Amino acid sequence: MLVDGGIGSDLAKAAGQARLQEELGFDGLWAAETNHDPFLALTLAAEHTDRIELGTGIAVAFARSPMTLAQTAYNLNAFAEGRLLLGLGSQIKAHITRRFSMPWSHPAARMREFVLAMQAIWASWEEGTKLDFRGDFYEHTLMTPFFDPGANEFGAPKVFLAAVGELMTKVVGEVCDGMLCHGFTTESYLREVTTRALDEGFAAGGRTRADIQLSLPAFVVTGTSEEEMAAAAKGVREQIAFYGSTPAYRGVLEHHGWGDLQTELNALSKQGGWKQMGTLIDDEILRTFAVVAEPDQVGDELLARFGDLVDRISFYAPYAASAGAFAPAIDRLRSA
Repeated sequence: MLVDGGIGSDLAKAAGQARLQEELGFDGLWAAETNHDPFLALTLAAEHTDRIELGTGIAVAFARSPMTLAQTAYNLNAFAEGRLLLGLGSQIKAHITRRFSMPWSHPAARMREFVLAMQAIWASWEEGTKLDFRGDFYEHTLMTPFFDPGANEFGAPKVFLAAVGELMTKVVGEVCDGMLCHGFTTESYLREVTTRALDEGFAAGGRTRADIQLSLPAFVVTGTSEEEMAAAAKGVREQIAFYGSTPAYRGVLEHHGWGDLQTELNALSKQGGWKQMGTLIDDEILRTFAVVAEPDQVGDELLARFGDLVDRISFYAPYAASAGAFAPAIDRLRSA
């Protein structure tokens, strides 16, 4: 099992954070696109590390065009000597149209075409073929020598795609190199919904499970005292509630018979009741979405749930954990 970490958005700290995680033996690290561009932090990480894989977890695809993202990722992958994992996400309609002022429609179909367009662009650079991509959403038919970076020895990056719903998951199976499972998922949903959708994508693309990696940021509640455990549980309950309020993720709750909870959480979110939302996540829901265990049991619990499902794992811990709280789990997962 590959074990990943992450770096924040503070550029002054990015290099040191990346270097430390490589020294600690992490296999990869992810940088998110929230209030900063993840490619900037990963460029610094690439300069100050040698081995660790570097991933965007996620970069917002629809905030960009296939050409702009293909160029950024291609350049960074070359600079990182082939270590970039280009993790993409669709975001939601309100952010794409109102925050980024970009078009939104048919997100799964658009994402499939977005990935195929980037692959066509990379092929034109790598193989010298004529760029002639014509789709329903994107068209790329011009590439002159002045704008062509040409082939590099490390090629194009691997493309990972964040997916929850079945349609986007099928896209992963058909055209991507990996899937970023959402933290807002469960063992049951992965086994019964995600796996089936992936299989349909594999069939459409003539591929198999061996062609992709599954990466999971797993919710974990742990601590070295009752007070730490309580604080960790509170933080995870609030994060689960935040995701549960999103209509796009309703299917996960419905899978467990908790669809009405999504309606209630969504209504509270519109009222600004973020703290109150967390109180609706009872112990059954918490333990369904998160591993709740003492530090020396976290690794075994994660392996029992996900050991045969995912290829790489990280810890989703939206709270202040004690130094070394995850060390036993890292050792256990690495040995699996």
